Amino acid sequence: MAPEGQQGWTSAERRVIWLLWATYGAFYFCRNNISAAVPGIQADLELTKTQIGTILGALKLAYGIGQLLNGQLAERVSPRLLLAIGLFMSAGLNAVFGLGTGLYFLMFVWAANGYFQALGWTPCMRIAANWFAPATRGRAVGLIATGYLIAGGLVAIVAGWAADRVGWRGAHFIPAAILAAIGTFTLIFLRNAPQPRPSPSPSPSTPTSTSTLTGTLVETLANPRLWLLAIALGLVDACRYGFVDWGITHLMEVQGGGVGKNALKFAILPLGGVAGALGAGWLSDRVFRGRRIPVLVGMLLLLGVLTVAYHAAVTTSLPLSLVLLALIGAGIYGPQVLLVGPAAMDLARAGKSAAAVGFVNFFGYLGAFGGDRVTGQLADAYGWHAPVYFWASCAVGAALVVTPLWRHRAAS
Repeated sequence: MAPEGQQGWTSAERRVIWLLWATYGAFYFCRNNISAAVPGIQADLELTKTQIGTILGALKLAYGIGQLLNGQLAERVSPRLLLAIGLFMSAGLNAVFGLGTGLYFLMFVWAANGYFQALGWTPCMRIAANWFAPATRGRAVGLIATGYLIAGGLVAIVAGWAADRVGWRGAHFIPAAILAAIGTFTLIFLRNAPQPRPSPSPSPSTPTSTSTLTGTLVETLANPRLWLLAIALGLVDACRYGFVDWGITHLMEVQGGGVGKNALKFAILPLGGVAGALGAGWLSDRVFRGRRIPVLVGMLLLLGVLTVAYHAAVTTSLPLSLVLLALIGAGIYGPQVLLVGPAAMDLARAGKSAAAVGFVNFFGYLGAFGGDRVTGQLADAYGWHAPVYFWASCAVGAALVVTPLWRHRAAS
């Protein structure tokens, strides 16, 4: 780990950043790909938006539970091994999903995919905590996060192309192959910590895994500041997955055109998120000297305003709606990266960073689950204006929830 305050990273640290960048980004090929598949699933299987929302929400609920459990596991089990299991299982489940024909089958498989997708972020943050001190953590995690933002843009293009050429099932088969290939790469090259550490195993002098995990969970639950971050992330993810899961369908129904064309438009949102992730990490490290909350509050309030403006622009101006989508991406992913990375690690008890991240992310995906359901129901009942205003309200609510932590800063 580099000394605190060091301006640059060692070659080993840079290598870890880029390995985590590629590894976690790859997960999104078998998660966000469903956005391009939704119009085809809806038409082919004759499902309502409420039913589609249930399928989408199944992943979020299972992912949230997985985050809570796997955050504890990542403190005791090799994070590299957990990542490999998650990558290979998610690839396989996407291939199975592409063979599905029934609502409940798709719900079950997509929920299972959600659990194995949850073997991604917390192990990555465990490795990041091993390698980077708090003084450089915001920038390191911000850079790592650009991997899944760029992947989010790429998967919209790849899955949209596949859905256009071979139908919605292709939007699952092709990303599955990509994910399996990157899983092999991760298993070979990624290392857990700067020095080799033996894999922990129960012994007479070591508490059993169950008792240790229970103690870690109790410590995490007893941290009141983490609860505020967790509730805020739930609201942020309701807004985030409103855009991510429904954005292509929304554009198709409002502006017209096919899946591929609208997927290409929508790819600008996660790419705009790259600027948000990097900017939020830099501002919180350098300008606010470890204080994450001022950055969170400012970006979330702006996100609420931008979302309302997008609703007005999307029906009248394609260029303006694309500019707003890019800015919305920055407004979503800047706060999201801080909440699931540096802010949660800063507030964690000593040695419990992965557990804290998993707990906060658990609430994030409960919010995403509820958000998918509410979005589908509102769109069925009232049209698209109601879900968009719901997303904006979630952004503003998240800003209000974290305001009591305004003065908190990273430990030195």
